[in-house]
Amino acid sequence: MKKLFNKKIVFAGQRKAEEIKSIIENYGGTYLHRPAQGTVFLNDEQLEKDVRNIISGYFDWIILTTGMGSEALLKKAAEINAEKAFLEELRRLSIGIRGYKTAKFLAGMNLESAVRDDDGSNDGLLRELRKHHFSGKKVAIQLHGERAPKLIEFFKEQGAECVEIQPYLHVPPNEETMKSLVNEILQNDIDAVYFTSKPQGRFLMEFARKIGVAEEVTQAFSEHVVALAVGKVTAQTLKEEGINRLVVPDHERMGSAIVELGKYYEDRKE
Repeated sequence: MKKLFNKKIVFAGQRKAEEIKSIIENYGGTYLHRPAQGTVFLNDEQLEKDVRNIISGYFDWIILTTGMGSEALLKKAAEINAEKAFLEELRRLSIGIRGYKTAKFLAGMNLESAVRDDDGSNDGLLRELRKHHFSGKKVAIQLHGERAPKLIEFFKEQGAECVEIQPYLHVPPNEETMKSLVNEILQNDIDAVYFTSKPQGRFLMEFARKIGVAEEVTQAFSEHVVALAVGKVTAQTLKEEGINRLVVPDHERMGSAIVELGKYYEDRKE
């Protein structure tokens, strides 16, 4: 019997929805999509300024924190006919990266990083950055939809000039979607919720608090709804929000998490 047979799995992410749907259904599960975050790309004018600033040779380091943000910078460079110059500048710069998707982006561009996180988190990136000296350096930081105060503070303390680049923001999702998800959680209509980024759990619990059911939601996750996290960073945010019963894969891959969920249900049958 397929490992997710008779299980209803909510996908709270945005990207790769069709791919995740296929994997869940191949495992015998029922797929429901309730995106628990929105993503808004910021104005093109500012992003063009950021790209031109990078190309100008002003910076010594660039910190890339997401594959999506890195791709947005490259896409904007291509739109202004500066892709070659942008990639040449990346080859000159010392590059720090966070996350496997960012590493994949660099590999696709035949670029190498000088610093990479040791666990997929900003804290892991900071641990590796501390092995280098940044006094007097100019650093561009591509943010990941929200502020990164620890990173910014680190560079300031080191005596570096730090410029934040924000290609996109994470925003709260549609309220009707959140109502549907909360009702499904509370009414035991679903078996698991799959979270793929930090904001999703935070937005879910913010909405639950807003309508006065936060305690009931966390109780549901402790009893009958499984919280599936794509990786350690997403899992940590869920724990901070009071969701402690988690299934997390050893390797942060979207497909791997579903495989891990299948193992979780299979083990419970034994």
